[in-house]
Amino acid sequence: MTTGIWILGDQLWQEQAALQSRAAEKAQTPVILVESSHYAQERPYHRQKLVLVWSAMRHFAEELRQAGWNVTYATAETFEDPLREWIADCGITQLLVMEPNDRPFAAFLASLELPCSLKVLPNNHFLWSAADFANWAKGRKTLLMEYFYREGRQRFGILMEGKHPVGGQWNFDKANRQPPKGQLKPPPPLWFEPDAITREVIDYVKSGNFSSYGQVEPFRWGVTRADALQVLEGFIRDRLPTFGPYQDAMVTGEPTLWHALLSPYLNLGLLHPLEVLRAAERAYYEQNLELNSVEGFIRQILGWREYMHGLYTYVDADYPQRNAFNHTRPLPKFFWDANQTEMNCLHQTLKQVESLAYAHHIQRLMLLSNFALISGLSPQEVEHWFHAVFIDAYDWVMQTNVIGMGLFADGGMLASKPYAASANYINRMSNYCKSCRYNPNARTGDHACPFNFFYWDFLDRHRSRLRTQGRMSVILKNLDTMPTAELAEIRQHARAWHNESARNSEPKLET
Repeated sequence: MTTGIWILGDQLWQEQAALQSRAAEKAQTPVILVESSHYAQERPYHRQKLVLVWSAMRHFAEELRQAGWNVTYATAETFEDPLREWIADCGITQLLVMEPNDRPFAAFLASLELPCSLKVLPNNHFLWSAADFANWAKGRKTLLMEYFYREGRQRFGILMEGKHPVGGQWNFDKANRQPPKGQLKPPPPLWFEPDAITREVIDYVKSGNFSSYGQVEPFRWGVTRADALQVLEGFIRDRLPTFGPYQDAMVTGEPTLWHALLSPYLNLGLLHPLEVLRAAERAYYEQNLELNSVEGFIRQILGWREYMHGLYTYVDADYPQRNAFNHTRPLPKFFWDANQTEMNCLHQTLKQVESLAYAHHIQRLMLLSNFALISGLSPQEVEHWFHAVFIDAYDWVMQTNVIGMGLFADGGMLASKPYAASANYINRMSNYCKSCRYNPNARTGDHACPFNFFYWDFLDRHRSRLRTQGRMSVILKNLDTMPTAELAEIRQHARAWHNESARNSEPKLET
């Protein structure tokens, strides 16, 4: 009887369930990690995402060898061939795998026909298990994140004074929405120079037919747990103290501002969410930090991250195909090439994604998803794009974030209203509009901002449905009082833009 372990590419933690179960027998336990070039071609992944995952996997294999594990690292077209060869060579009779985070990979794992038994162990990379979330959700009329977050604070004792939240309230979000004013000077992010292993992966990605999107260099992400711990330490020391106020701001030339840049490392398993939460909580008490900054950061992980994963495990299998507004427009060309749009907000954000595979949460929600929502783009095409281009993207991340939160395609299971906004929001929360050829105050005319005419066209097209969303009633009253001629011109702008978008990078409006 020989037990082996297969470690997946987003499970790079020495205390993950499968490794933990055999820690006492590590010398007698074969371990394998597999790079599959076929899997990497399922989407046009960002080149830096491929480098990050494969370099992190190769580094982790070395760490395991140094720790006394018997490790095989395989590169192949598929997962199955090296697995079967390794199972035969090592005489493995039982294969242990920690439960995959993503449903498609779990289905693939269940479909494998291997010459040994397969045992899937519960995933311990999250604070809430699927069963925990299902128990919380059972019998609730709504699954609002705020109530999930409060229970999480109580369950794990984060920023609590007995049964009460520190500071007397659960949520300090209102203090964390300041628009950018003056010359903001955020601390520089911690980046890394590629070592020999990472350089080898960069060359591999550059020479292979793996991706058609994004710049592979300069590659500056960390690829080991030691790197991830340095990023966490640097964030707690330099960025968390002033993280809160401007976390929703968007500034030209400042792609990271005060954001933590921890999600790629959390999603790979290089960091565990509880250690990140405890580090932030300790800093609050030891450094006397502002509560709105610390609570706002903790809510992103203990709230949104855990909630999104829990909801992903809870929803039905048809969730990825939901399309509550029946939006079917194809993705405009500029999503794949930022130079093909003159909307400065999208141009700046998309250029940033091309070079870093990163944009912060407001850029993702209120620029990219917002434009996709109000212009009527297919939720499935948009989710496919998000999954392909972001450094921290996985199926469990993007299904609920894009289909649910960003596009309201789930009909309101996740959000209480669509996150739809006109250029007014972008103008208030960024400095993008100052350098744009479009007028953020114009809804019609030659220089009308597409965010404006698409926003009002969206409200008009879905007026009857949106009336059932209580929080939309005030804005719909503004639509009801809009002059008929102006609304007709808004509709014409929207139709003209779509009619031309298939032929041109971005239509030029004429009236």
